[in-house]
Amino acid sequence: MSDDGFIELDGVEKVFDVRRKAGFLRRERHRVRAVDGIGFRVGRGEMVGYIGPNGAGKSTTIKMLTGILTPSAGRLRVAGIDPSRERAGLAHRIGVVFGQRTTLWWDLPLRDSYGLVRRMYRVPEARYRANLDRCVELLDLGALLDVPVRQLSLGQRMRGDIAAALLHDPEVLYLDEPTIGLDVVSKAKVRGFLREVNAERGTTVLLTTHDLTDIEQLCERVMVIDHGRLVHDGGLAELHAAGESERTLVVDLERELPPIEDVPGARTVKVEGPRQWLAFGTGQSAAPIVAAVAERYPLVDLSVREPDIEDVIARMYAGGKGL
Repeated sequence: MSDDGFIELDGVEKVFDVRRKAGFLRRERHRVRAVDGIGFRVGRGEMVGYIGPNGAGKSTTIKMLTGILTPSAGRLRVAGIDPSRERAGLAHRIGVVFGQRTTLWWDLPLRDSYGLVRRMYRVPEARYRANLDRCVELLDLGALLDVPVRQLSLGQRMRGDIAAALLHDPEVLYLDEPTIGLDVVSKAKVRGFLREVNAERGTTVLLTTHDLTDIEQLCERVMVIDHGRLVHDGGLAELHAAGESERTLVVDLERELPPIEDVPGARTVKVEGPRQWLAFGTGQSAAPIVAAVAERYPLVDLSVREPDIEDVIARMYAGGKGL
């Protein structure tokens, strides 16, 4: 069931005072506006992508939503609660995963870390056991429960962190780069698990990522922040259209050849020896382009690269769109 005001931001700002060296002994104070008048609503049960370049203000927004930071101005509510004033009460209703940092205990096995999480949140034993069993099954953690966190690979630890964030049945889950540095198999497991959690429990998910495939596979709605301002709020297709973004087919040929020019719907944008880069629109299927290249050229290998978020936003600005 949707609630348009489950997460609410109105004119939210966050300003930091930064001192910079301005001489041998002198420092000047500068005000850095990390978030600049952002406003949006997220309904209960929505899974929304929140994306943008490094330094755009994504993590600052997440920290304000969790109560770690207090807004400099504006109004912010999560489930009717002001996070910065009622941080302890809100903690039982939210889950947070920061891809660059773990919430697990480094020297303890996963099982013991989870036991500590249960005690921190006072999760009833039956509920904890059911949630843990479900997470272990969907995230393939069974063989890792007795392994110290420090011995886990990045992908294993990330799956462990996501499970820890959900053991207390949070109503909302904030994910900051949850697939960063993961291999293809680990990414697939994480994405599949998040779809299950959202569908089965109605957990609201706000996802920040640099991987547009995360957004494509998980979110129907995407918000783009840049220089602290919201520049897009809508579907991913609309974002690609606004940014006139393109996918890239990277082709490795048996030998160096002139630029490929006879493949409809694609154009060669770069050639380095036997490797060529072909650009085509995000709305196009890669299949006919791949088939045409394979039929006409001595193909060794190929891969499809999705557009970088930074490139999409740069194109939006270049065209004066989304502002």
